[in-house]
Amino acid sequence: MDSEVQSPRVEWAVVTSDIGPLLLAATDQGLVTVVFHADAAIRDRALDRLAGRLGAELVESASGRLAEPIRQLAAYFEGGLRGFDLPLDWSLATGFNRQVLRELASGVPYGTVVGYGDLADRVGQPGAAQAVGAAMGANPLPVVVPCHRVVESDGGLGGFGGGLETKRQLLALEGVLPQPLF
Repeated sequence: MDSEVQSPRVEWAVVTSDIGPLLLAATDQGLVTVVFHADAAIRDRALDRLAGRLGAELVESASGRLAEPIRQLAAYFEGGLRGFDLPLDWSLATGFNRQVLRELASGVPYGTVVGYGDLADRVGQPGAAQAVGAAMGANPLPVVVPCHRVVESDGGLGGFGGGLETKRQLLALEGVLPQPLF
């Protein structure tokens, strides 16, 4: 009898989108990460980090676990999907970050924005706006967990791991900002 323990398997794929190539990865629990600007170098670094953090075997595949996330992301970018309905693997977010990201995913719908301080208040941590910003920067599931919807209280865009132009594009897609003229 073989007593060797199997490593968990993570399926991954790079898909095209209106904001550039996205690396998607899923475990048997659900979608575990979305990585922006996934050219070959960024993809390889992200996959190395993922393998190290999850202790997983990585398998390239755009079917199986990733078929539905790929379908829903395509529908989102086409303007036909306003809310993702996907199983998510939260193992790359812990503690306060996970609490904030879960509130963001469930409580900030398509086409709306929330301030960093307001999100801190929602999770019972008034005054933790900077910590909310750090949680947004560490979001392993951007777009699906919509950190692009978190803005500064004075109306500024704030930061964004995918770059401010990507944040503008996502907010324009959702009707929060006007579409660029050209």
